[in-house]
Amino acid sequence: MSSLHTTRVRRRRLGVAAAAAGLFATLLVAGPAAATPDPGDSPVQEKISSGLAAEVKAAINSGDIPGVDEVVHSPNIEHLANVPKDLITGTNSDLAFQGKYAFSGNYDGFRIFDISNPKAPKTVAQVLCPGSQNDISVSGNLLFLSTDSSRSDNSCNSVAQSATIKESWEGMKIFDISDKRNPKYVAAVETACGSHTHTLVPKAKDVYVYVSSYSPSTSFPDCQPPHDGISIIKVPRKAPEKAALVKFEVLFPEGGNPGAPTNPGVAVTTGCHDITVLPSKDLAAGACMGDGILFDIKDPERPRVIDQVQDNVNFAFWHSATFNQKADKVVFTDELGGGGAATCNEATGPNRGADGIYDIVGKGDQRELVFRSYYKIPRHQADTENCVAHNGSLIPVKGRDIMVQSWYQGGVSVWDFTDSSKPKEIAYFERGPISATSLVGGGTWSSYYYNGHIYSNDMVKGFDVLKLDDRLTNPAKRVRMHELNAQTQPDYFADFRH
Repeated sequence: MSSLHTTRVRRRRLGVAAAAAGLFATLLVAGPAAATPDPGDSPVQEKISSGLAAEVKAAINSGDIPGVDEVVHSPNIEHLANVPKDLITGTNSDLAFQGKYAFSGNYDGFRIFDISNPKAPKTVAQVLCPGSQNDISVSGNLLFLSTDSSRSDNSCNSVAQSATIKESWEGMKIFDISDKRNPKYVAAVETACGSHTHTLVPKAKDVYVYVSSYSPSTSFPDCQPPHDGISIIKVPRKAPEKAALVKFEVLFPEGGNPGAPTNPGVAVTTGCHDITVLPSKDLAAGACMGDGILFDIKDPERPRVIDQVQDNVNFAFWHSATFNQKADKVVFTDELGGGGAATCNEATGPNRGADGIYDIVGKGDQRELVFRSYYKIPRHQADTENCVAHNGSLIPVKGRDIMVQSWYQGGVSVWDFTDSSKPKEIAYFERGPISATSLVGGGTWSSYYYNGHIYSNDMVKGFDVLKLDDRLTNPAKRVRMHELNAQTQPDYFADFRH
């Protein structure tokens, strides 16, 4: 665990079959493994003009922007720990939690932490299994990984291989984590266009997996257009090696957002990027490139779309979704620039690359998504910092709607949307730019609240633990969960353990 930087408050705020020979994972213990990480997954780096570089340096010198790698935060947040990358050196991605463990996805595999002492997380296991972006979830004794880069086969020894080759593989990998120190790769299921992200719909005997993927091409044998829905996998808990594709569910039978030239600057809808389910309400919200959708999942094998909305003025790419506890609001994020651009600067403004807050009005199949407002972090970032709305989760406080959220190099933001027309930030944590002269990709991918602390997975800097001490959020410390996958939202006040 690295030593923590000196912190300060910012001076001012600115407006498949398991028997397949390939099911092999390399457990990293003391040294490098034989498998080769995917070479195409390093963060972006771009030079900026000398004029912009001079502006960045001036902003740092004036205190408007933190210094390079400098840690800053609001007074109600404490930075407890940072654990740098170790044997797995790829891009850190999503997080999941179970008991005293945190599971950290990485483009080259995953890492398991013991977080029983949040001030000193300990590495329990590191598994080398390349295949971006390794979106990660857990349920019981099973761990799920998304592979959305075309590979030579389904093994953890695979190498990058063109999607134009029929034999190439993308999809879901499943591990047995009954022994946290020795995860076992047990199954793989190939899905059309791979798996960029996935969402679990847990049942007593089975786990359903909604697989989100997009961007088909006539040149890709296993990813043909139109790709207008999601793949659904059924995994028997007691026999995960029998995991199989149930169906491909079409969500946009009449087509989604056509994008340009009809809607310039907006993504064409060719699938979904991410789905969040609220099993206690039989609801799901889909962030589907050019569309946001609300659908019924009472029958997990037959999801039904209830409402579909677009924002062709300020949203470029519908990225993810979060329900409030009462299920009468949804926060959708817009990943303007794909996560690799500096969109938290003054030029981009407050309504683009932001969150869109929607109320859910009506009942049953008559429910509709009604736009209320945008939320974006109120601190301008440097032109060398990739920054845009990204992954977050609710902080369980009865009677209020509060969430914590990642903004790449914009850091971590805690904000209140109880009044969906007037959202406001109540806490933040961030680092200064990785570079003052080049746009170097990095920052926090996911920030989630779990059992009294905020955990953040920084793509470059590693695993961070934050302690939030605020009168608005302190009641959440009484809520203790046994498991958390942010995209499978629990009913915090019915499911939690005292």
